[in-house]
Amino acid sequence: MTDLARYQDPLTIQRVLHTAKTIAIVGLSKDELRASNFVGYYARRHGYRVIPVNPRESEILGQPCYPSLGEVPVHVDVVNVFRAPDALPGIASEAVAIQADVLWCQFGVINEEGARIAEEGGMTVIMDRCLKVEHARYVGRMHWLGFNTQRITSVRAGLQ
Repeated sequence: MTDLARYQDPLTIQRVLHTAKTIAIVGLSKDELRASNFVGYYARRHGYRVIPVNPRESEILGQPCYPSLGEVPVHVDVVNVFRAPDALPGIASEAVAIQADVLWCQFGVINEEGARIAEEGGMTVIMDRCLKVEHARYVGRMHWLGFNTQRITSVRAGLQ
């Protein structure tokens, strides 16, 4: 079994969130009700360049969609994975081939071989963590709905 703690270091997560500019989301869905779509939307709203990677689509979130990481025409800082764990070794190999900096595996995307491939290729690996949740945690925009309400009190207006 994988020792997940080594892939969930808070300082590493914070460094990645503060230095990354371009995030390729592998498995980004066009369906607005899917978690991948919400994470992509959130990341764009917070200033990241989001590159959809999904062979079934031509455009997602108003951005051109690429069938594979190898076809992305710019440098990718973070490869964010929304795919089944058994797909991770292949995705990690592609990420190494394009010289991406970080392999970020969402909740439940745990695969020791994929992590090993990425690490041996010089990549930082974050596993079983949600990019949106971690961004909200460390940038200070956490709210139970996932949005910054700008409210300081929990008391509703008119009830004070």
